[in-house]
Amino acid sequence: MLVIEYKIKAKQFQYRAIKEAIRTVQFIRNKSIRYWIDAPREAKIDRFALNKYSTELRNEFQFVKDLNSMAVQAATERGWQAISRFYDNCKSKKLGKKGYPQFQRDNRSVEYKTSGWSLNSTKRRITITDKKGIGELKLLGKWDIHTYPVKAIKRVRLVRRADGYYCQFCVDVELSDTQPKTGKEIGLDLGLESFYTDSNGHQEPNPKFLRKAEPSIRNAQRQIYKKKKGSNNRRSSLARYSKKHLRVSRQRTEHAKRLARHVCKSNDLVAYEDLRVSNMLKNYCLAKSIADASWYQFREWIEHFATKFGKSAVAVSPHYTSSECSQCKRIVKKSLSTRTHVCTCGCILHRDTNAAINILLKAKSRDGQSRSNANGVGTSTLLGATLVEQVLTLKLESPSF
Repeated sequence: MLVIEYKIKAKQFQYRAIKEAIRTVQFIRNKSIRYWIDAPREAKIDRFALNKYSTELRNEFQFVKDLNSMAVQAATERGWQAISRFYDNCKSKKLGKKGYPQFQRDNRSVEYKTSGWSLNSTKRRITITDKKGIGELKLLGKWDIHTYPVKAIKRVRLVRRADGYYCQFCVDVELSDTQPKTGKEIGLDLGLESFYTDSNGHQEPNPKFLRKAEPSIRNAQRQIYKKKKGSNNRRSSLARYSKKHLRVSRQRTEHAKRLARHVCKSNDLVAYEDLRVSNMLKNYCLAKSIADASWYQFREWIEHFATKFGKSAVAVSPHYTSSECSQCKRIVKKSLSTRTHVCTCGCILHRDTNAAINILLKAKSRDGQSRSNANGVGTSTLLGATLVEQVLTLKLESPSF
């Protein structure tokens, strides 16, 4: 799967129409969850029942009927995804909260399937053909959607962000760019002192995008509360605040993308720790720094590029990678503040370098998990199935890398 994204240029009434369509999607999703909550216990509510319920909503509410029928179905499928995730967590006896479906308050996208839109045959323009009044939108971007057949476009999504509206195309194509073998292998130990340390001793600096932007973000947040509620000045201040967070998010993505591409292109085998980042974020002392490092995003891009380039990416268990000596395999206990590994066998290494070597050795001995599989770009929908059943949307990597 490939996701191509353009920025939208339109008139003010078209932006208002897109906003109305997005609010309608939120209304349908919330009504679907309410329908599931209020249903009798003996009633079987599945995605087919919710799709049938969407027809009732179209007959009852004119603003729902104005939205394309497949977009209405996609909205109910978003509700079913939240319900099915709750069921799966209960069946698997997940510890802690099971993720009971919640009503959405700030939906930011509307998704069309194979109808409700049409592409201009010569120009980068898309026309939304339902009765919401969106009309023809100009697409700004460097990618050419016309190089792909229209039948290969399985989803079209309009997304609202802090700096405007975007149009995403989910294209059913296989991504492959097999790179020549280099004969090199590398192990990566992720950390906070440095973004990662590899088995060759190289330490990639941690950019700390959020920490650097925090003074500006805090100032922008203070400006919001100085403005009167409901005023245009308050909305403008909120927009400036949102744009600063959006910039940090994009910096993290580009940083992870650039490093992952370089690592996968330069090595035949990339080994990394199978970290449970969600559990690590429960440490309130380090949660902000861990989130700022964006380890999980880096891992997903490694898996993506490894599959695209025909390389191997192996996730290994992180247990004892820091305490075990990479030479004699003796366990050397050390506190988190101890940054140098010193063993009685004479091995003296930086703590993270020792861990990276152990990660690589585990991967080579096949102690790790099976090779990562990242077939192209993950989208928020499964083709022919329910909407938003996968958790991440990755855009096509920048050509300048």
